[in-house]
Amino acid sequence: MDTNQITTLLREGVWVAIKLVGPMLLLSMLVGVLIAIFQAVTQIHEQTISFILKLTVVILVLLVGGGWMMENLLDYSRRLFELIAMQ
Repeated sequence: MDTNQITTLLREGVWVAIKLVGPMLLLSMLVGVLIAIFQAVTQIHEQTISFILKLTVVILVLLVGGGWMMENLLDYSRRLFELIAMQ
């Protein structure tokens, strides 16, 4: 295995991680900003509101997109194990 293949595998691994974490991170950030605006307007500064809603959004994203996430992770893992088996 040469340096180019290893670099490509690492780049693909980072890309897979970004694809898997991206939707959860973006949606939880969006919910956090919306809750912060709501709390600033209403002057309700309860920290558990933001935490509970972010947790709910992450769980919903996992329920909706969990199958897709698992397939991406399995495809990448299979490619890695196939390359290991070739060596």
